[in-house]
Amino acid sequence: MSSTIKQNKYEIDMCNGTIMDKLISFSLPLMLSGILQLMFNAVDIIVVGRFSGSQALAAVGSTTALINVFTNLFIGISLGANVLAARFYAAGKDKEMSETVHTAITLALISGIIMAFVGLICAKPALALMDTPDDVIDLSSVYMRIYFLGMPFFMLYNYGAAILRAVGDTKRPLLFLVISGIANTGLNLCFVIIFKLGVAGVAIGTVISQLISCVLVLRCLYMSETSYQLRFSKLTIKGAYVKQIFSVGVPAGIQSTVINFSNVLLQSSVNSFGSVAMAGYTAANKLYGILESASVAFGYAMTAYMGQNRGARNAARIDAGIRAVLVLSAEFTVAIVTAMLLAGKPLLGLFLSTEEAGAADALAVAYQYLMVLMAFLFALFMLQAYRSSLQGLGEMTVPTISGFAEMLMRMGAALVLPTFIGQSGVFFAEGAAWVCAAALNLVWYYIRIGKIKRDMLK
Repeated sequence: MSSTIKQNKYEIDMCNGTIMDKLISFSLPLMLSGILQLMFNAVDIIVVGRFSGSQALAAVGSTTALINVFTNLFIGISLGANVLAARFYAAGKDKEMSETVHTAITLALISGIIMAFVGLICAKPALALMDTPDDVIDLSSVYMRIYFLGMPFFMLYNYGAAILRAVGDTKRPLLFLVISGIANTGLNLCFVIIFKLGVAGVAIGTVISQLISCVLVLRCLYMSETSYQLRFSKLTIKGAYVKQIFSVGVPAGIQSTVINFSNVLLQSSVNSFGSVAMAGYTAANKLYGILESASVAFGYAMTAYMGQNRGARNAARIDAGIRAVLVLSAEFTVAIVTAMLLAGKPLLGLFLSTEEAGAADALAVAYQYLMVLMAFLFALFMLQAYRSSLQGLGEMTVPTISGFAEMLMRMGAALVLPTFIGQSGVFFAEGAAWVCAAALNLVWYYIRIGKIKRDMLK
């Protein structure tokens, strides 16, 4: 069954046309968004470390994992809005699409306000539970409290961007990110260097940049002349849509939170091998984060692709979509692995100071970890493809279970393997987790896909 969707120039109709081209057009802006986001975050670290000292640097760095734990559940819920909006958009259900948009934006505002209060109240106690050193805990709590004041803006942007991704628009969120990122960099330099605000200055700059991206995405929705046009007078909570959004979004949020928690545990295992291992692990992870953007982008593409085609009851394109994303994944895996074999060490060297003692050892550790990740990279692409496809089709049980499987595999492998192969065992724990989770999602996809397609044709 085919569907014709009225489009503006930014939208991508996933229900018609060449699949490979659609996936690439959707994914490339997301890849650039991920890379730029990491680069802008790196600028934050460089500015505060260079001009405010090591304590300020440690204070900002120590909050990352905690912020992710606090926010992942609510960010995951935005996936529910994305999937529901994609279905209504492809099915041409304008009234339902409009009500989904207004319900999602209202949820974003409420969740942002809740998170602002949680951050203000719980910042210091939570940092204390993480054994944050006494010499940085006050600075860390200042950063977190100011950062969480911007949470309503952060949530509104993410939910607004999720709606745009649902209709295939990934170009304008990229533009908004570029604008807010440049503003963030300029504001950080101004507040830290000129006004000497240190950690507080970095946090204020981040909040203002979040406000900018929020205003841009809301303006985009407001100015739209489509079914996803936003009118603030229509903001509401529709129980039926909240239920559907939560049925997809809450499991996705739990999955993301669990995976992030397992990353914290993996970091703890690495820490036990000393500062050289920590430095190498950190450097490799920074480079890996950039490389991971490709798999994440393909995942978002498949969520929108499956959501639109299920909404349009276009069962014939389901299998073709999976085949196309696996081909793209294989091509990107080969390209990335080749690039890292040729240029991995020089790139890792950008994240390590050659003047510090043990820099050569840290580089060796980083390269070893990077090569282990490269050996399992295709498993990561498969995991993202199948898990995101299931989420786009509304199948949330196994994707959520796979998050717990990842955590358990990371924990188990990180505890057992180092006994036999030293610190390399911690590195292999990451790859083992990907393989385990990918296998779960792949098997469940092929168990369920027949019934899903039959239901689409009814």
